[in-house]
Amino acid sequence: MTTANQAFRQAANSPAGRHAFEAAKEARESVKSAAESAKSTAESVVDDVSEFASDAARKAGDLASDVSRRAGKQYGRARDAAVEAYDEVHERAVENPHITLGLAVAFGFLLGAVLMGRR
Repeated sequence: MTTANQAFRQAANSPAGRHAFEAAKEARESVKSAAESAKSTAESVVDDVSEFASDAARKAGDLASDVSRRAGKQYGRARDAAVEAYDEVHERAVENPHITLGLAVAFGFLLGAVLMGRR
């Protein structure tokens, strides 16, 4: 009578057992190769995403810098226009003090009428 251990040894040493062992060995190597390939692909994707994010951040910084520079120019233009308008109004007020006084009285009267009307 054969023992379980002897039966196992006979099955393992049989052609089918050796074939199963070789198939398992090949499957293990295939899985290992697929895992290494997946790891390499994942590392490549991470590198690509990192490079893309870095490039996007750089472009966003460049755009913000450009917008800031343009806003500064527009602010300077608006400031210059306001100074010119103030100087023009001041010059006209000095040249025509009676008209300026009349406009100030009229504006004060209208403002007072509007504010009193709201009560």
